[in-house]
Amino acid sequence: MNVYAISDLHLSATADKPMEVFGGNWQGHFEKIKEDWLGKVKDEDVVLICGDISWAMKMPDALVDLRALTPLPGKKVFIRGNHDYWWNGITKLRAAAPDESFFFLQTDCVQIGEYLFVGSRGWTCPGSPDFSEQDQKLYLREAERFRLAFSAAEKYGEKYADGELKKIALVHYPPFSLKNSDTLFTELFERNGVCKAVFGHIHGTAYFPLKTEKNGIEYYLTSCDKTGFQLVKID
Repeated sequence: MNVYAISDLHLSATADKPMEVFGGNWQGHFEKIKEDWLGKVKDEDVVLICGDISWAMKMPDALVDLRALTPLPGKKVFIRGNHDYWWNGITKLRAAAPDESFFFLQTDCVQIGEYLFVGSRGWTCPGSPDFSEQDQKLYLREAERFRLAFSAAEKYGEKYADGELKKIALVHYPPFSLKNSDTLFTELFERNGVCKAVFGHIHGTAYFPLKTEKNGIEYYLTSCDKTGFQLVKID
């Protein structure tokens, strides 16, 4: 089983939000993603999708976009992004999942094979441009949500079959800033045995490394325009 990741799909089947306004490279972006996905992913693999899934404002419209992913192979694990306004009520969302290959995380986790995926949205971190007092409040709140997610993960223990259970964290916002590499998010990841973390949110010409190693954890930026609209192999 392989693990891949991509984020910020920004699908818009029912919303008038053409991504081409953000640059010509976005022309036909979902077709590019699908072509790459079909060439890499097998049914037993996992694809992590780290937020900003659909421009829809309401769940029925977002489900149209989610169903576009149904024919694509692999188990799909989602977290919420800052533009996923339609994501309102995790119980209702899980009940509406297009099929059993869809997993939605909100302050919790899911085990698939030897992997334990832990996820929450996160927030902009201290050291980011224009970080405000309100950002500080939301940053603390989102860190608490990750604490709850790791508490939920404790019931799974540390072992899988004859080996270690591998923990991978999903977060929409970068879990650290370029001016501050130590944050509540990175501390929680380190304390709870995360081996890899996947995030998105960064677009266009904004610089952020695609892969970073910090204190034994590998961090992957997977915003689809940053990866050339290709899935990134995580493990």
